[in-house]
Amino acid sequence: MKIDLHCHTKYSHDNFLEPEALIEQALRMGLDGICITEHFSVEASLPVEDISVPEGFLVFRGVEISTHMGHLLAYGIKDDSWNIWKANLYLNARDVVKQIHRLGGICAPSHPFRGLESFGAMALELDGLDAIETHNGCNTIEMNLQAMSCARVRNLPSIGGSDCHRKEQVGRAYTVFSNPVKTIADLVAEIQKGNCRGSSGIQ
Repeated sequence: MKIDLHCHTKYSHDNFLEPEALIEQALRMGLDGICITEHFSVEASLPVEDISVPEGFLVFRGVEISTHMGHLLAYGIKDDSWNIWKANLYLNARDVVKQIHRLGGICAPSHPFRGLESFGAMALELDGLDAIETHNGCNTIEMNLQAMSCARVRNLPSIGGSDCHRKEQVGRAYTVFSNPVKTIADLVAEIQKGNCRGSSGIQ
């Protein structure tokens, strides 16, 4: 199964991508599903729940969190109760990871070697990471190679996502799951087991 685990829509308030257009393009790219990871908030993408989705296509929701080390993807949390700090920027990464885990979720640094708003070397050191985003559709090949090396060194699962903010970016990177995924709980479990890998789509 191919699922783009890092998607943004207009509900991130930094682009104009309609969720319907995102889903339409994902289908065109041959994806089996997407995960919408708006900035700062799981609940920001709640309106997507009301969209009509073709049968069999999966739409999950996560969040991209801005920490003092860089951006962090989180999956498996249901709402914004994770944000006990009631702030959006430069949250303590260690505290965020602990809080996500308390709620049964998992964490992976976004585009860890992009430079701006990225973990960099801290992705090699921070305890509690569950995976590494090794394939980001907005990264250079060199940035993704660094992330792949990081995942190998840390023996962490590899995931991928387009980081799309525009329709044409959808599916440039995604995650290949070895086993069928039907729910967000399945997705989290398969990542934890390492039954997945990041992959690059059409560049």
